[in-house]
Amino acid sequence: MQLTKFLIGTAVALATVTSPVAAKKKDKDEASAPKSKFNKDPYPSTYQPYASVPTAVTNVIVYDGEGAKFQNATVYFRDGKVEGIETGGALKDGYTVIDGTGKWVTPGIIDIHSHLGDYPSPGVDAHSDGNEATGAVRPEVWAEHSVWPQDPGFSRALANGGVTALQILPGSANLFGGRSVTIKNVYARNVQGMKFPGAPYGLKMACGENPKRVYGSKGQMPQTRMGNMAVNRQTWARAAEYKRKLDKGDTVTRDLAMETLAGVLSGEILVHNHCYRADEMSLVIDMAKEFGYKVSTFHHAVESYKIADLLAKEGICSAMWADWWGFKMESYDAINENIPMVFKANACTIVHSDDANGIQRLNQEAAKAAGDGRRMGIEVPDEVVWTWLSYNPAKALGIGDKTGSLKPGKMADIVLWNGNPLSVYTRPDKVWIDGALMYDAANPKMRPVADFELGQPGEGDVK
Repeated sequence: MQLTKFLIGTAVALATVTSPVAAKKKDKDEASAPKSKFNKDPYPSTYQPYASVPTAVTNVIVYDGEGAKFQNATVYFRDGKVEGIETGGALKDGYTVIDGTGKWVTPGIIDIHSHLGDYPSPGVDAHSDGNEATGAVRPEVWAEHSVWPQDPGFSRALANGGVTALQILPGSANLFGGRSVTIKNVYARNVQGMKFPGAPYGLKMACGENPKRVYGSKGQMPQTRMGNMAVNRQTWARAAEYKRKLDKGDTVTRDLAMETLAGVLSGEILVHNHCYRADEMSLVIDMAKEFGYKVSTFHHAVESYKIADLLAKEGICSAMWADWWGFKMESYDAINENIPMVFKANACTIVHSDDANGIQRLNQEAAKAAGDGRRMGIEVPDEVVWTWLSYNPAKALGIGDKTGSLKPGKMADIVLWNGNPLSVYTRPDKVWIDGALMYDAANPKMRPVADFELGQPGEGDVK
């Protein structure tokens, strides 16, 4: 598959006005403007969708991503956008028709927690680029500057998992791990060609065992959970002062770390907080109120079931596993019913992977969680379960107005499954991103392969 083409911007020279009147006006305007103004998007998305054709997928069961189900329906999309879902009536003219009898259509899966590209395959030390473990406070680093766009994991997530978008986060060694990036799951020559247009940046934070273990073992602060909180609070205090100076128009020395945190305090950058224990999540909520920011999502969140009502009240999402537990002390009190219990409390519920293999089976993870809920009397319809995989993560990433469901006008990020998508036996049959067919199980030529893989054993393998 060819690589995404990029648009190369051309520089535009600005004419300088030299008349005395204009010069005085210019001086006055500069005096009233903020004295420190930095480019907030110096590495913009250059993503361009692949070519598409008007398409109608007929005779399918549809989960629209927002909790609705349609039987014997037709899904129409054109020019990269969803046109609508219709049941009954004659087919419209001018579409490539795909008969989906016996199959399901859903929005593409969005994984809110991935390290693909930052910890790519092959998993060797030379590829370990996810944790800048040189200090517990590293908000100045950006995950996208470590992303290797040829990671074979991207194609496996697409072909095996139906994943059309994902957030790539720094690791969890640090209290402040750095900025995250949301991408479209397409191959490109660099990460800018994958970046989801218009998606806000995220800030990865981590509480609990990881930071205090990593830095405590080096004889540095933090060594304890109280150390975690103290470093966090002092850092936010510095960021608040930096933002105050910017807001006043004071001249400041550019500080990339404070720039990111000021973006959080301004509501421009979303906080994604690695946190397992319920008590620590509640402390983070109070800390966010102290300094005036909001947590978008707690990640891993194995004890969210203990504070699900609080999470619902605060409008905070939980990105969770179905049944990973016990691999360290803070994960010990996890329960398989965590996800359905969070859902029952009307809190935002998301299934995530944090794993290069798990991202290929997120539909099965959601199915396991739904089954655990049903066994304890929490009935969640399959079409509602799908919100855990598409619309909820889209909203938590700040892209819910663009993707995550099959509402007319949204990006045509669509998967045709060869059976019930919550069955362990089901696989993607076709995957479209922005209406462009990116994977076709029946056509070996329509299987994305990274340049790195060409000529190597296992090239394009989708088992």
